[in-house]
Amino acid sequence: MEYNTLRSQLIIPEYGRHIQEMVDYCKTITDEKERNGFAEIIIEVMGELNPHLRDVPDFQHKLWDQLFIMAEFDLDVKSPYPIPTKKDTVNSKPNKVDYPQSIYKYRYYGNNIRKMIDVAVTWEEGEKREGLYFAIANHMKKCYLLWNKDTVDDYVIFDHLYDLSDGKIDLRKVEDQLVSPEKMNSNNNYQTNRNYQNNNRNNQNSNNRNNNHQNNNRNNQNSNNRNNNHQNNRNQNVRNNKG
Repeated sequence: MEYNTLRSQLIIPEYGRHIQEMVDYCKTITDEKERNGFAEIIIEVMGELNPHLRDVPDFQHKLWDQLFIMAEFDLDVKSPYPIPTKKDTVNSKPNKVDYPQSIYKYRYYGNNIRKMIDVAVTWEEGEKREGLYFAIANHMKKCYLLWNKDTVDDYVIFDHLYDLSDGKIDLRKVEDQLVSPEKMNSNNNYQTNRNYQNNNRNNQNSNNRNNNHQNNNRNNQNSNNRNNNHQNNRNQNVRNNKG
């Protein structure tokens, strides 16, 4: 018995060993016309294995490229598309994508906090700007509690806000306190209950519409039955009069 571990490794395992053997046989055909015809047959079989991709643009182009890949770029056939010739290009690794470094620390606050801080420091002095500062601090506290489930002191949030704003926003000496975690949870529970009630209301409206639709169908059926009975009685009277 021949085990798969003793066989050659498949280049594209998704197509199976039979397709790979067909490609290997195609490479051994000496007649050019016969070799090109056999390559087209292989393309048709490969397309049958992936019928859901027939509507994808350049699907045939992809099949021909995979044919040359399985042949290790050593297949002399005519292709309707440019023939790939470099193995290193096909198997090359993608370029490394640099990780955004807009916030070098306190990443759990998110990038939007930095944008909000940049906008807040441009406002004129007054109650609106102070209110915006506390709104940002409250949002930072909420983000911090999502990252760390334990309680957090307001002074920690004020220190982080001072650091992120490069010292432009300093709430460390204010006596006002931020929203407590209990109120944050109650607001989240209120929103959850409100969404639940809205879903129930929508479901009830849907059920009412379905019931009305069923009642209308039942009334139409009853009306059709009455019309049929009336027509039958009329036909019976006509037959009686003729008799």
